[in-house]
Amino acid sequence: MACVIQFNQGAKEVIIVARGRAISKAVDVAEIVRQRFLPEGVKLGKITTGTEIIGTGDDKRNVSTIEIQLLKA
Repeated sequence: MACVIQFNQGAKEVIIVARGRAISKAVDVAEIVRQRFLPEGVKLGKITTGTEIIGTGDDKRNVSTIEIQLLKA
């Protein structure tokens, strides 16, 4: 709902950012906004993936990240 509210308040773009297990939820949010809430008014922009190193010392691990840009048409 936050994405829809941002677009209704006049935003030209919304960027959804997630990492780790939340990536699938971010993709779901983007698709629901595009297909159900604003089917003709929003298109996908740039999608960026990456990896962040989390932790310190010997307890470091890689966590995947994603940024999904939605643009108001």
